Amino acid sequence: VTPGNPLHETYLSENLELLEKGCVNLVKHIKNAKKYGLPVVVAINEFTSDTRAEHELIRKIAIEAGANDAIPAAHWELGGEGAIELGKAIIKATTDKTEKREFRFLYDVNKPIVEKIEIIAKEMYGADGIELSEKAIEKVERYTKQGFANLPICMAKTHLSLSHDPKLKGVPSGFVVPVRDIRASVGAGFLYPLLGEMQTMPGLPTRPCFFDVDLEPETGRIYGLF
Repeated sequence: VTPGNPLHETYLSENLELLEKGCVNLVKHIKNAKKYGLPVVVAINEFTSDTRAEHELIRKIAIEAGANDAIPAAHWELGGEGAIELGKAIIKATTDKTEKREFRFLYDVNKPIVEKIEIIAKEMYGADGIELSEKAIEKVERYTKQGFANLPICMAKTHLSLSHDPKLKGVPSGFVVPVRDIRASVGAGFLYPLLGEMQTMPGLPTRPCFFDVDLEPETGRIYGLF
């Protein structure tokens, strides 16, 4: 899928075999969510090219993987009206007293920084382990000395794969997650490792700097850029 280009015919016609292969990623996400001890409801974005058979297949696979339900939703087209059935399914799943559930965290925040990162990589991504750069190791030592080792972890990684590599599709295995750096958001209360080539956006001030940029109309000189 490339922005600005027409969708390939594959995405516009029914192909249950291809859809079923792609659902392995959905199954992994469901199982990941279930590890927290909470009910799971899958929202199926209902597009105009979808077929009933495709929705039924997704629902079947989702429920077999442990989801409480999987409901088509057209809120992108109809607003709230398009998500009524999805809302009902969520209410049913969250008020069902017959299913014993108890929320649990993935890890104890008091564990060492490296161990918490490794738990996420193995449990959520399916990695064999992690590999820290020298810079990341130095950050672990620094944050531990500064008393920030008990902060939770928020991974900075690509959204295009369960792994750190956007080219690894489906449910990859046999990979090691490279931790390039670890940064601290002390005010927000978490540490965020940078995985692979992931980049972050700079923080923005309360008062944007463009207020200080001006143009001299007679000379065309711009002020305030440096």
